[in-house]
Amino acid sequence: MNILIILQIIVSIALIVLVLLQERASGLGALGGGGGGSPHHTRRGSERFIYWGTIVLGIAFVALAVLNLVI
Repeated sequence: MNILIILQIIVSIALIVLVLLQERASGLGALGGGGGGSPHHTRRGSERFIYWGTIVLGIAFVALAVLNLVI
C-alpha cells in the first residue's frame, strides 16, 4: 500500500474521533431557538484542543486527498 493512503486512513480515523468528541450544544432544542446559551461561546481546555485539532486534521485530510490524486 502507498504511504499516502495509510496516512489518509490514520488522519480520517482521528478526524472521526475528534468530531464525535465535540460537545453537542443542546440537541434538537437548539433548532427552535431554545438553546438558552449565549451565541458567543468561549472554548477552553480540552474543548479548544478538540476544536483546533478537528480543523487541523480536516485540512490535513484534504491535503492528503489532493496529494493522492496528483501523485
